[in-house]
Amino acid sequence: VGVTGHLYSPNQERGIYKTVDGGKSWKKTLFINEETGIIDVSHAPNNFNLLIAAAWEKDRKAWDFTGNGEGSGLYKSSDGGDSWTKISTPESGFPTGEGVGRIGLAFYDNNIVYAVLDNQYRREKDKEKAKDSDKLDKDDFKEMSNADFLKLENSKLNAFLKSNGFQEKYRAENVKQMVRSGAVKPADLARYLENANTLLFDTPVIGAEVYRSNDGGKTWSKQHEGYIDDLFYSYGYYFAQIGVDRNNPDKIYIAGVPLLKSEDGGANFTSISKENVHADHHALWINPARPGHLINGNDGGLNISYDDGESWTKNNSTSVGQFYAINVDNQKPYNVYGGLQDNGVWMGPHTARMDNRWLQTGHNPWKSIMGGDGMQVQIDNRNPNIVYTGFQFGNYYRLDLGSGKRKAIQPKHELGETPYRFNWQTPILLSPHNQDILYFGGNKLHRSLNQGDRWEAISDDLTAGGKKGNVAYGTLTSISESPFKFGLLYVGSDDGMIHMSKDGGGNWENISASLPKNLWVSRVVASKHKIGRVYATLNGYRWDDFTPYVYKSEDFGKTWVSIGEGLPPSPVNVITEDPDNENLLFVGTDDGLYATLDQGATWQWFQQGIPYVAVHDLVIQPEAKHLVVGTHGRSIYRADISHLQLLDAEIMNSPLYVFELDKVRHSPRWGNSYSTWGKPVT
Repeated sequence: VGVTGHLYSPNQERGIYKTVDGGKSWKKTLFINEETGIIDVSHAPNNFNLLIAAAWEKDRKAWDFTGNGEGSGLYKSSDGGDSWTKISTPESGFPTGEGVGRIGLAFYDNNIVYAVLDNQYRREKDKEKAKDSDKLDKDDFKEMSNADFLKLENSKLNAFLKSNGFQEKYRAENVKQMVRSGAVKPADLARYLENANTLLFDTPVIGAEVYRSNDGGKTWSKQHEGYIDDLFYSYGYYFAQIGVDRNNPDKIYIAGVPLLKSEDGGANFTSISKENVHADHHALWINPARPGHLINGNDGGLNISYDDGESWTKNNSTSVGQFYAINVDNQKPYNVYGGLQDNGVWMGPHTARMDNRWLQTGHNPWKSIMGGDGMQVQIDNRNPNIVYTGFQFGNYYRLDLGSGKRKAIQPKHELGETPYRFNWQTPILLSPHNQDILYFGGNKLHRSLNQGDRWEAISDDLTAGGKKGNVAYGTLTSISESPFKFGLLYVGSDDGMIHMSKDGGGNWENISASLPKNLWVSRVVASKHKIGRVYATLNGYRWDDFTPYVYKSEDFGKTWVSIGEGLPPSPVNVITEDPDNENLLFVGTDDGLYATLDQGATWQWFQQGIPYVAVHDLVIQPEAKHLVVGTHGRSIYRADISHLQLLDAEIMNSPLYVFELDKVRHSPRWGNSYSTWGKPVT
């Protein structure tokens, strides 16, 4: 077994382990260092003693990710994994050193082995991907003088400004005037567009490379000339999978954003991604007994091909949706909305049931309303056609589902100012007091009084100020407004800070000083039952801390009481309070769903009917009395909690209590079928 180890911190458990008693006991047979784990282990098809392992050094923090290092490389065992020798040496022909990233492996036989490498060394300047000389790029402005900027054609500058989402007030003439007056510099145009992730996604690295060994890993040769563009881009840590056809040593497949095939050992590639195959590929099974039979796992689910990728069937009968956030409206039947990892935002009636007739009729009750990585959703309770949602890093829109119109509503900083920071899952909230008022969390809290048309920052930076890195950090993660009072606001951040304002953002107070430091505030929730009550959950996942941090305050956050002691060790993602029963709370963790009937004094597993999976969001539909559960891996579930809402102290202390049963109308069709071969009606 290859062990990558802790995700965010050094540890000794990384390496390779071997068992000879079916898993009862394990022996570590390879250890490199506390930062380097094993990302892949491959064996020769008919020789389990011959193994090659791919070591991967990475350094991941909440604000920065380095997916390469000196520890990355290849190791070989000829005795079934009892001992290992490093084979990626400078003499072997395989890259070595700091720029070596994730590696994937595939054996053809004892001698022929393929490796795909995420090479994080920088490209040579003269070999970087050519850019359109007729278009301006943000990097053009970094070293540009004022004089050269003022010589730019207005049409060319306007094309750049419009295509890059600059506010309407920033057009060629007035931006040039700002430069003439000294208000801004040309470099400010580049800074306007840059955030932490720019360092990660815009870095010109070598990217994907394919190597082959014909002598069992002693020597390696790169199989292609030049770069394999648009496969890994700069984030090959997400991919690095390779496969070889067991019947043809020159036919290989590599997985990245597209899925590519080569029939000449990697010298040339063609894409076998088709219209019904989602991008971002992570797994590929090649049938050794039937050439051309492929099973592909990607960000959209599962696809199967029987003709070597010429055509694919989409196999989505298993519910594997990874929901970041969900919400519901007040329609009858009510609709459920959800933002999914790399599958946009979808909505559909809560009464929908999986039915194979969808494939026959082409009618799917769920529909897509947004692309990208779908994020949070807010629905205007006066007009359910008005929906606010979007994709990663705060790219939100106001949608009119009736007319099909949409408008981008992300708050923009002023040219020359420090750019706002937005979390991957930027929080938004419609005020429960006025549905024209929308809150939007960056590193500051923004408020719009007119549905996102105009914004004002109603706070200074409510985080610790961010950290230098290639991941957005120092951002707000949760927003809540008390239903008792307009302007009683709470916000939480990814660096452990919770702030409260009692006057609509005029003044802010840090109320998290007594809580554990630096942890991601997964939720801060103002109570629906008492004005001073507020709940908070902290998530230590990004510090490899799996303590269930759940807190309650009865005095606007001045003092906090821990109410998570009865939960098993697992990061907490969400808490929600029942609107009818103040003692009834639900929390979603990476381990599943839990409920309490006594405000957290005791907790119970509430997972019946839901697979063991991380729960990322919870929402209660108050009229239907349904708890809707958004999981990150097995889609959406709901439960009728009407009886739980009735559980008061009197009922809980009774030796026996019988609830009133719903009336059921008898049907003569029960037990019968429409034909001899059909299933009986129940």
